[in-house]
Amino acid sequence: MGKFIRLKKGFTINLKGKAAPKVVETDQPETFVIKPTDFYGLYMPKPVVEVGDTVKAGTPLFHDKKFENIVFTAPVSGEVVEVKRGEKRKLLEIKILADKNVEFESFKKYSVSEVNNLGAPEIKDQLLKSGVWTSLVQRPFGVIADPAATPKAIHISAFDTHPLAPDYGVLFKGQDQYFQVGVEVLKKLTPGVVHVNTHASSEISTVFSQVKGADVNKFSGQHPAGCVGVQIHHIDPINKGDVVWTINPFGVIQIGKLFLNGVYDTSRIVALVGSEVKNPQYYKTFTGASVKKFMDGNLNQDHVRVISGNPLTGTSIGKDGHLGFFDHQISVLPEGDYYEFVGWIAPSAKKISFHRAIGLFSFLSPGKERVADTNTHGEPRAFVQSGVFEQVTPMDILPTHLLKSILAEDIDEMEALGIYEVIEEDLALCEFVDVSKHKVQEILREGLDLVQHS
Repeated sequence: MGKFIRLKKGFTINLKGKAAPKVVETDQPETFVIKPTDFYGLYMPKPVVEVGDTVKAGTPLFHDKKFENIVFTAPVSGEVVEVKRGEKRKLLEIKILADKNVEFESFKKYSVSEVNNLGAPEIKDQLLKSGVWTSLVQRPFGVIADPAATPKAIHISAFDTHPLAPDYGVLFKGQDQYFQVGVEVLKKLTPGVVHVNTHASSEISTVFSQVKGADVNKFSGQHPAGCVGVQIHHIDPINKGDVVWTINPFGVIQIGKLFLNGVYDTSRIVALVGSEVKNPQYYKTFTGASVKKFMDGNLNQDHVRVISGNPLTGTSIGKDGHLGFFDHQISVLPEGDYYEFVGWIAPSAKKISFHRAIGLFSFLSPGKERVADTNTHGEPRAFVQSGVFEQVTPMDILPTHLLKSILAEDIDEMEALGIYEVIEEDLALCEFVDVSKHKVQEILREGLDLVQHS
């Protein structure tokens, strides 16, 4: 049995440039990259390949020195052409020059009935060796799941409310069988419930609505309703000492393909979106793809910011960058590197703002799609306690007080104010509405790291 939860707080940022429901098959990018920086909780990533090595999809590329059984594997087959390092020889990325046709490492195949009879040790071994394990994220702290832990529940958010978010009905169309098998596998890893959290809409994809063996919960409301942390808070909150795992639908489908087909399949559909894209649409590719080919001849101007992910939580990668491990969208926005006199308070018909004095027109026509650039319309200043954070956070926590406790490095206060329940995406909207222009997500990560290692 699932729950129906109506969220009253939040704010949806309605931007121009959503992807048309059209999936384009084009020549694949030449290079693909796996970046340790896409994963939190790594101690010291150690490469196990060198430049010139030939790999297949599923071949180990690196592992963490602290957790050697968690292996990060190649998304495609080809030749390793770069092992990029930063300061103190920190591993930044491993780049692969891809083959025209992807070859796969072979893992053990199972029938549906055999999957139902597997035990947790066999499942974990298969997931760890193939690299699919890295899709599992552990709460609190938002780090890679610990294979030695036993989560009280596993949550799957089956919709996305971020700006310009792709349609999951397009991304995962026809993947019903793999998703179902993935859920069956996940059920063996927890004594609790596997939750599939969907949007309270009549247009829910059958991939999620007809899944068996899981609790299907329905949520309604504005962003951040699609954030799995918000969903967990309203279904079964995380307390100190609790362990909960989360995984996105793509990871669940990968698990299904691994056990049924015996391959690490990273083929995915990504959305190229944003006001500066001539033809926003979907493309077939693989994890870690170079984004340059998708944008060639498809931009309205050159002075843009290219983001792997969404405009709130994504990472700026430049036109020659590569898709992040967890991302299903490439967002292209106008670069906002200009000075604006009293930009923090000047009202405008073009601005999108939660504050009515500044973004009045966006309230008068909420359904209208608008263009937003990357300008912050102000600079950092003293922390203004306006209560606006609480208005966009549909959780029983006090974000303003939590952030202040982090700045004060008061661990006891952080714990009392709910730091175990949130990661960056859950409070990203606070950063958007903040009149003080603080880097809320960076502050929160500092607090999470402090509590985790205290």
